[in-house]
Order: sequence, then structure tokens, then C-alpha cells
Amino acid sequence: MDENCTFCKIIKGEIPSNKVYEDEEILAFKDINPAAPIHILVIPKKHLESLATMKEGDEKIISKIYQVINIIAEKQGFKEKGYRVIVNCGKDGGQEVPHLHFHLLAGTQFGDKIV
Repeated sequence: MDENCTFCKIIKGEIPSNKVYEDEEILAFKDINPAAPIHILVIPKKHLESLATMKEGDEKIISKIYQVINIIAEKQGFKEKGYRVIVNCGKDGGQEVPHLHFHLLAGTQFGDKIV
């Protein structure tokens, strides 16, 4: 955990969130500034700054995150209609919080529109 990281503070319960999924390794919660009707952030509880800073062995949590995304999509009822997953990496990639996170977007038809 990084004591200055906003998402680590959410994981520790220091900052409230609207949780939609949690287990021992992953937390998912609604984005406070949604870019789509459904906008959920899925994060590892282990502090990983970004995809660019991953170490050997971290790929296991990425695989699990994608499994969890499918679980959330099923439980929230949008798996069949479809959804978009976005991971921003670094400042130029649009990453605002330096803790690896996946944007799960649904509830609208995206087509070629980039959100």
C-alpha cells in the first residue's frame, strides 16, 4: 500500500466508495465522475502504479481482474449487450491516479467513439 495513494485509501476504507465487488485481491467501485451510464473502476488491492511498472508475477492479478470484470458484467446485467474496458498508462496515456485501474464502461452503444 502507498499511504499517499487515493485508491489505497479507498481500499483501506479511509475514503468512502460505492463498492460493486470485493475479494481479497480486487476491489471494484463506481466512478465518482462517470464517462458512461455505467462506469466502474476495477483495481488490484496490491499497489501497482501502472501497466508499465508491473513486475514478474503481476500478470496473475491482471488475469483475475478480467475474470472479475466478467463477473461484474454478468451480475450487473450488461454482459450480453457489451461493455468497454480501458486502461490508461502514465500521464500521456491519461492516467490520473498512479494506481493501476481498469475502467469498465457500459450502458450505451460506444461504436467507434472513444471515451
